Amino acid sequence: MSGQKIEEHKSDVEKRGSIDLGQRGEEILALPPTYSSNSFTKHLLSWGVESISPVPSSQRTDTSYYKLFFIWFTMNFNILSFSAGTLGPVAYGLGIRESCLVILFFNALCCAPPAYFATWGPKLGMRQMVQARFSFGEVLILRYRYYGVILLCILNLIVMTGFCILNAILGGQTLASVADGNLTWNAGIVIVVIISLALSFCGYSILTWYERIAWFPVLVVYLVALGLGGKYLNDIPASAPASTATAPTILSFASTIAGFVITYSPLASDFTIYFKPSVSSTKILLYTYLGLFIPVVSVQCLGAAFSAVALSPTLPPSSVPATWAQSYSSSSVGGLLQSILSPAGRFGDFLTVLLSLSVAGNIAATFYSIGFNIQLAMPVLIVVPRYVFPVVITAIVLPLAIVGSHTFYDTLEDFLGLIGYWCSAFIAILLVEHFVFRRRYSSQNPSHTNADNQNEPLTDWTRFYPPTYWNAPSLLPSGISAIAAGTISFGLVVPSMAQIWFTGPIAEKTGDIGFELAFVFAGVVYTCLRGVEVKWKGRL
Repeated sequence: MSGQKIEEHKSDVEKRGSIDLGQRGEEILALPPTYSSNSFTKHLLSWGVESISPVPSSQRTDTSYYKLFFIWFTMNFNILSFSAGTLGPVAYGLGIRESCLVILFFNALCCAPPAYFATWGPKLGMRQMVQARFSFGEVLILRYRYYGVILLCILNLIVMTGFCILNAILGGQTLASVADGNLTWNAGIVIVVIISLALSFCGYSILTWYERIAWFPVLVVYLVALGLGGKYLNDIPASAPASTATAPTILSFASTIAGFVITYSPLASDFTIYFKPSVSSTKILLYTYLGLFIPVVSVQCLGAAFSAVALSPTLPPSSVPATWAQSYSSSSVGGLLQSILSPAGRFGDFLTVLLSLSVAGNIAATFYSIGFNIQLAMPVLIVVPRYVFPVVITAIVLPLAIVGSHTFYDTLEDFLGLIGYWCSAFIAILLVEHFVFRRRYSSQNPSHTNADNQNEPLTDWTRFYPPTYWNAPSLLPSGISAIAAGTISFGLVVPSMAQIWFTGPIAEKTGDIGFELAFVFAGVVYTCLRGVEVKWKGRL
């Protein structure tokens, strides 16, 4: 972009009052004054409760990179991962071998996008949805200007709220399963959500400390469960009948498994924005990838194995796994695990309580990111302290979790199957923007820098994504290319999706391949449309 064009854009932004790009970078990236208007807010800010503004490089000083592994590990080392694994035998009729192979290979693939996006946080100091503005930009609708990322934030809010609901249901049901009828599912759900809300108030610092230690009790639970019930895993055939383990069935289960992990992509960098910019991207990628892959694969495979045994028609009614099936039928996944742990007596009940609270780490971390997504979806709310939003989301999660608790499996299968589609398109668009346009255009146009922000060091990343542009709509893309590519891709996704309520003509023959086609088609369409836009505008 030429210097004259930059000045023209700066003038346009300043006239509209969006942001004064002539200000120094540290002032631009500072927290809104409203955040420090009272002592309670100041206290929360001292714990690490932040705004959506990019973090200046001077504040990116954290070198405890290992804790990133534990954040993701704890978020996924819980009962929800166990329940996702049970879908293989329960919903799709697959055996232990087929379920575990799908879990292994598709998680190996789908852990890569969030792990890669996490590497962007230290380089830019931007949360994932803030960075996405450099792809989805600004859209003009009826003479009003909107950030294109607002639509994504709404979708992401639905996804995160949905995961909170699923976690709350599982935690509440598991907690109630040890109370011998003295605690209802509804009361269990309320207890789990309130504990999670309290954790989310603590912000980044306390939350990361909690995530470093909360996984260990859960590990003990699963090891004890494996020790008590593992001997029964050899009592059934490892593979399902050939008539059940068909390619369409396997691909449909794979789509569900993919939806479990790739949905972390829209919030991946939220947990890395305080790390030093000089940190190795490989280190961040490996910590994130392993923090996702290890707990998800191990616990999902455990869920697939135990549920396959519990539902096996080959075992006699008098066998121990038969009681697992009865508990599963009456109390869902929580009842299944409680029954597996029951030989340990009161200690088993104690372990079940610990397992029920394992979802708190996931819900709290999700609450942490939800506030930022609300502010990005509705920028006018940027003056509202971030800790207000988890309270609002709690008021939404509680009634929906209570209502959905009696149809958990239908809810889980439908939800995981649907959310993978839009995340695939989102991932493709961001990758194309980064590799095809940002890196190539910035290397060919060295004047496209962050010269407006004198306090930010000039790097390849700040050249690709000038930090002062994040809140300057006229310096961002139009957003039309990204939104059009995502929307058009669904023309191929819909006939390729297989859900309980709808199976497209392509999916009838192949199984659910919607998330794969969403990624490929959205990437191709975006490359074409964005190329035309850049050539027409003469800038990114």
